[in-house]
Amino acid sequence: MPKITLETAISADIHIVFDLVRSIDLHKISTANSGEEAIAGKTSGLIELGETVTWRARHLGVRQTLTSMVTALDSPGYFADEMVRGAFKRFLHEHFFTMENGVTLMVDVFDYTAPLGVLGKLADHIFLERYMTRFLKTRNTIIKQFAESEQWKTIL
Repeated sequence: MPKITLETAISADIHIVFDLVRSIDLHKISTANSGEEAIAGKTSGLIELGETVTWRARHLGVRQTLTSMVTALDSPGYFADEMVRGAFKRFLHEHFFTMENGVTLMVDVFDYTAPLGVLGKLADHIFLERYMTRFLKTRNTIIKQFAESEQWKTIL
């Protein structure tokens, strides 16, 4: 069961960063390489506690559908989303936010289990953990770019 932890320092207000991370619209922009589109549940705006979003995307050459739900939300310091249905056996994606001296520290913790038992563990070791880390880093770079510029105003 890999757990990916990423820390991103963002020179922006914690409330802006918190809302950008919850933005369905920014998620679509930050995942353009996989063509993610929200097809059910919350499909635009800010996702809230108890809401779901179903994504359709192409990952690793395979078209996939995944539904996640926001299971915890304490603005502006924390929220979590969990897979309800999808390719993983399970995942919990936690988002932690703190602010000090005008810099928001965003910490992503992506805790997941690959499907397919032993084959999933092998795939994880060979490529999946690396793929997911790169996917999350790319997303965080876009969040940082929007938060540190005036671009966030086009989303929020």
